[in-house]
Amino acid sequence: MAFPILTSILLCPVIGLFLILLVPRRLENLIRLIALTAASGTLALAVRLCFAFDPSNPALQFMEHVEWIKSYGIHYSNGVDGLNLTMILLTAIVIFCGVLVSWTVTYRVKDFFANMLFLVSGVFGVFMTTNLFFFFLFYEIAVIPMYLLIVVWGSTNKQYAAMKLTLYLLLGSALMFAGFLYIYALPGAHTFDLTAIKQNVAFPFDVQKILYLTLFLGFGVLAACFPFHVWSPDGHVAAPTAASMLHAGVLMKLGAYGILRVGVHLLPEGARAWAPLVASLALCNIVYGALVASKQRDLKFVIGYSSVSHMGIVLLGISTMTTTGFNGAIFQMFAHGIMTALFFACVGFIYDNCHTRMLDELGGLARQAPMISSFFILAGLCGLGLPGMGGFVAELLVTIAAVSVYPVIGIASITGLLITAYYVLTAVQKAFYGPLNPHHAHVADTNPLQFFPRAVLVGCLIFFGVFPQVFINWISTSTKMLLGA
Repeated sequence: MAFPILTSILLCPVIGLFLILLVPRRLENLIRLIALTAASGTLALAVRLCFAFDPSNPALQFMEHVEWIKSYGIHYSNGVDGLNLTMILLTAIVIFCGVLVSWTVTYRVKDFFANMLFLVSGVFGVFMTTNLFFFFLFYEIAVIPMYLLIVVWGSTNKQYAAMKLTLYLLLGSALMFAGFLYIYALPGAHTFDLTAIKQNVAFPFDVQKILYLTLFLGFGVLAACFPFHVWSPDGHVAAPTAASMLHAGVLMKLGAYGILRVGVHLLPEGARAWAPLVASLALCNIVYGALVASKQRDLKFVIGYSSVSHMGIVLLGISTMTTTGFNGAIFQMFAHGIMTALFFACVGFIYDNCHTRMLDELGGLARQAPMISSFFILAGLCGLGLPGMGGFVAELLVTIAAVSVYPVIGIASITGLLITAYYVLTAVQKAFYGPLNPHHAHVADTNPLQFFPRAVLVGCLIFFGVFPQVFINWISTSTKMLLGA
C-alpha cells in the first residue's frame, strides 16, 4: 500500500492534540514543543507532497479511500490536485509560523495550543477530502475552535466578535449543507462522493442556477463576500495573533476553495449564469474594503478591511470563468494568506510590546524594532502589488482576465489598488516613522523567535513572486480541467 501522505498530514495535528491533552498543564514548554513538532510534521509532509506531485496529471493524485457508511455514500476519501495542493501547503506554513509566534503565550497554554491544532485539523480535512459529508464535518471542526480562541484569548470586544463570527459562519454552513443534501437527493446521486456525483449526475440548467447561488452564498459568507463580510474585520481584531493569522490566512480561503471545488466543478453553467453578479460583488469588495481600510486607525482593522478588499480580487478572478482568472484567484488565495499571516504576526509584536495598535499612538518604531518594521513593510509592499512579490503576479493575472471579460469592472477594480497603496503607506509612515513615542522607547526585536517565523513568510512571498511559474505549473492543469478545457 502506498504511503498515505494526506492522512499523515491530517494526523499530525490530531496526534499533537491528543498528546497535549495528556500532558499536565504545568509542563508548558513540553506542550509548546508538542505543538511545534506537530506543525513541523505537517510542513515537512506538505513540502514532500509538493515535490511528489505531478503537475501534468489532471486527475486527483495520492487518492485514499476507506468505506464508512456505504449505503449513504459516506466515505473517508482524500485526493489532491493543483487546487488543494497549494492550500494544504499554505495551511502548513501558517500553522508552523503561528505556533512559533505564539511561543510567548502564557495564559492557559495547554488549552490554547490544543484549540489551535484542533482548528487546523479541520482546515486540512476540508482541503483534502473528496466527500461532501466530510467536507461539511471538517468545516464545522474548523469553525468552533475559532470561537473559543477569540473568547478566551482575544481582546477588543471579544465576546461580540466571537459570537458574530460564529453565527455568520454557521449560517453559511447551513446554506452549504442544504445544497449538499439537495445534490445527494438528485436522481443518479445518492452519494456524497464528489467524483461519483460529477460522473453520474446530470444537472439541468435551472437546477444549476438555483443550486449554484445557494452554494455561492453559503461559501461566500466565509470568503467575506460583500455584503456578508461584516463578521470578518471584527473577528480579525478580536482574535489573538496566531488565531488572526489562521483566520485571515487560511479560514477565509475555505469559502473561495468551496466555490471552486464544489460550485464551479459540479455546476459550471450555473457559475457562468451568475458570473456577472459575482463580478459586481467582487468589485464592491475591492473598492469598499480598501476605502474603509483607509479610514481606520487601529492597525488590525486596517488589515481586516484590507483582507475584505483582497478577497474581492479572488472572487473577481473566479467570476471571469477563464483559466487566467482562476490561476490568478488561486495565486491570490495563497499570496494573501501568507501576506496577512505576516501582517498579523508583526501587529502582534507591536501590541505585545506597545500595548496599543492605534496609529496615532505609535511612531518611530523603525528605530526601535527595525526587523519587525521591515517585515511589516514587505507585507505592505506585497499588498499594494509590488513586482517581485507574490501578490503582484496574482493581481496581474486577475486584472488581465477581468479586463478581457468585464472591461468596466476590470478597470474600476484598479482603483482599489491605488487606495491600497494609500492606506498601506499611511500605516507605515504613522507606525514606523516620525517621532518616537517615549512610552515605546523600551521596544526591541532581538529575539530569534521574532525573526524566524516572519522570515519564513517573507521568503515565501519573495520566492513565489520571483518564480511564479512554479506555482502556476502546479495549478494550471487543474484550472483547465475545472473549465472543461
